[in-house]
Amino acid sequence: MSLRFHWFLPTSGDSRSLIGGGHGLQRGHGRASAAAYRPPSIDYLGQIARSAEQLGFDAVLTPTGTWCEDAWLVTAALTQQTRTLRFLVAFRPGFVSPTLAAQMAATYQRISGGRLLLNVVTGGETAEQRRFGDRLSKDERYARTDEFLSIVRGAWSGTPYDFSGVHYQVEGATVAEPPAPVPELYFGGSSAAAGRVAARHVQTYLTWGEPPAQVGEKIAWVRGLAAEEGRTLRFGVRLHVIARDTSEEAWAEAGRLLAGLDPEDVRTAQQTLARSESVGQKRMLALHEGFRRDGGGVHDLEIHPGLWAGVGLVRGGAGTALVGSHAEVADLIEEYAAQGVAEFVLSGYPHLEEAYWFGEGVLPELRRRGALDGARAPVRLSA
Repeated sequence: MSLRFHWFLPTSGDSRSLIGGGHGLQRGHGRASAAAYRPPSIDYLGQIARSAEQLGFDAVLTPTGTWCEDAWLVTAALTQQTRTLRFLVAFRPGFVSPTLAAQMAATYQRISGGRLLLNVVTGGETAEQRRFGDRLSKDERYARTDEFLSIVRGAWSGTPYDFSGVHYQVEGATVAEPPAPVPELYFGGSSAAAGRVAARHVQTYLTWGEPPAQVGEKIAWVRGLAAEEGRTLRFGVRLHVIARDTSEEAWAEAGRLLAGLDPEDVRTAQQTLARSESVGQKRMLALHEGFRRDGGGVHDLEIHPGLWAGVGLVRGGAGTALVGSHAEVADLIEEYAAQGVAEFVLSGYPHLEEAYWFGEGVLPELRRRGALDGARAPVRLSA
């Protein structure tokens, strides 16, 4: 199984600390100074995208939400600054019509040369959804996503598509020209409703970075649901990474990030995250239960050899990081791969520098081991 590696575009801003905007605490909180905060300008995001392309990452994930720049607009601009990098664009079904979404994706494929991937985010928090005018319950949102993706896939088929459901009724949904290639659909969710949607519609199921055995259990669950639909899926994991030349250097960096957290900021973030309706978020929070937030050490958050839950103290969503030497991180990646993970969506603080640590340290190690056969090679820059 050839592995794919993707990086992350911090469209809510970047920082050398774990608090610089985005998931968890809102922008402006925490100890990150104004000088340390990096705004998500198109120039800075372009630096990250070009570096990811040069280093051999397949794609970059762009998030969605109130505190992020719009993923469609940012990545459309960045297609003009890159040549081969693909863009995993997160979007929320229900905020636009499914036929319009199909048209947007088809246009994007033409202007980018076929470099669009779609990350379907149903939406886990009622307050966030209502901010955009969406008042459906969680289960209703998943039911709407099911209908939405049926229409999008039908509109891409090249034949006018009719659909009549609870949330949508369309007649003759189509696009001027079917996208080539049809964008791959990525999707995550830990609830029963999420599993059913993934099994019916998507190509890749994504999960957050729980320990490998727990990830394997979730993969087995979704694989079984997909088999009932007569389908097979790929599986991916969303993680942060701190890779260095030695294990000691990597853990020292994790310790620096932990030391930069104000206990009050941790308590505020944890109180906010504890109110989450997301099953996946509750599973992330459970990974660091019992940690003494006012004095615990960096290794107290090591929940599996080389897997560190410190990020989740202040960040919602993906809350764990691979930490270690390049070889140790590669070992842990292979441990996930043995559970069925084929795609790794990674990030680090700050995203520009950490892309190089991973791309120049871990990717060559995996290439030497034969784990990247068939994966995209680094881009050789012309003189």
